[in-house]
Amino acid sequence: MSNVALFSGSNVPAFAKKAQLSNLAKSLAGGGGSSGGKRISIKGGVFRLIVDGKEVAAIDERHLDVVVVNAAPKIGRTFYLKSYNPENPAGPDCWSADGEHPDASAVNPQSDRCATCDQNIKGSGAGESRACRFSQRLAVVLANDIEGNVMQLQLPATSIFGREDGDKRPLQAYARYLAAQNVSPEMLVTRMQFDTKSEAPKLFFKPARWVTDDEFEAITRQGQTEDAKRAITMTVAKIDKVAEAAPLALEGAKPKAVKPKVEAPVEEEENALPTKRKSKSDEPAAAGKSDLAKLAAEWDDEG
Repeated sequence: MSNVALFSGSNVPAFAKKAQLSNLAKSLAGGGGSSGGKRISIKGGVFRLIVDGKEVAAIDERHLDVVVVNAAPKIGRTFYLKSYNPENPAGPDCWSADGEHPDASAVNPQSDRCATCDQNIKGSGAGESRACRFSQRLAVVLANDIEGNVMQLQLPATSIFGREDGDKRPLQAYARYLAAQNVSPEMLVTRMQFDTKSEAPKLFFKPARWVTDDEFEAITRQGQTEDAKRAITMTVAKIDKVAEAAPLALEGAKPKAVKPKVEAPVEEEENALPTKRKSKSDEPAAAGKSDLAKLAAEWDDEG
C-alpha cells in the first residue's frame, strides 16, 4: 500500500475521519526531557533498550515500529564546555528546555538568548558543527506492545531537521507530511529506520499502518501517563555511566566565566546540525501491562 492510499477512502478508521490535529502533531511539525526509567537509544546506529542507565536489549534490524504518544513541545539545547570523560561523567554547562533561553539552573549560561549565543554559530564546535546542540524528546510505545512500557526517545538534530527524500523524512518533515493529510502521529504506527548513508546515527520516519480503534484508546491513555510526561521533560540529573555519546571537544569555543560546579542535566547527544547560520564575522506513573522481562524478550524476538 502506498503512503497516499493509507490516508484515503476505506482505509481511514472511524476515529480519524473527524479528528483535528493534536498538540502532538503541531509540536513535531515545528511548533513550538530526562527520565530515569526506560528509553530507546540509537547509539552506534542500533536500537537499544536502556533501563536506568543500563542496556538490557538491542535489535539487529535497521528499523523499529513504534507509536509516538507524546512529545516535548519545544526543541531542547545543550552545550558542553569540555569533552566527555567516562571516568568522570558530567552534564552540560548550559542547557535550555525551550530552545530560547538558558535554564535558570544552568551551571555556566553562555548567553541571555539561545538565538544570539556564540555557541549557536556554525563552526563554534569541532569542525563545522555548532557547539550548542539541538534535540527533541519523544514518548513512544512499541507497536507490538501498545499497552506496555512508555519509553523516552531523544533525537539529535540530524533526525529532526532536513528535507524529505522520497519517503525518507526526518521528524519535522514527517509530521508536516502527516499534517497535510489531517493526520496526527498517534493515529499511526510509525516505522523508524536508520539512514545507512549517515556516519552518525540518523533516523527517517514513515507511516506503517493505522492503529485500530481499541489501540487508539490505549494510546490516548498512554500519552497522559506520568511515564509519558517524564519522558518528554528535560530535567536535572547526573549522567548515566553508560553514556549515549561523547559530546565533542570544543575547539576555539569562547565560554563565559565559569560558575561553581553543581549537578547538571543529563543529555545524550549524537551529532547535530540543522540549518546554516551566519558566521561570527557576519553577526504517575501508570504502568503498562507487560513487565520489563516480557518487553526485553519481545525486542530479542524482533532481532
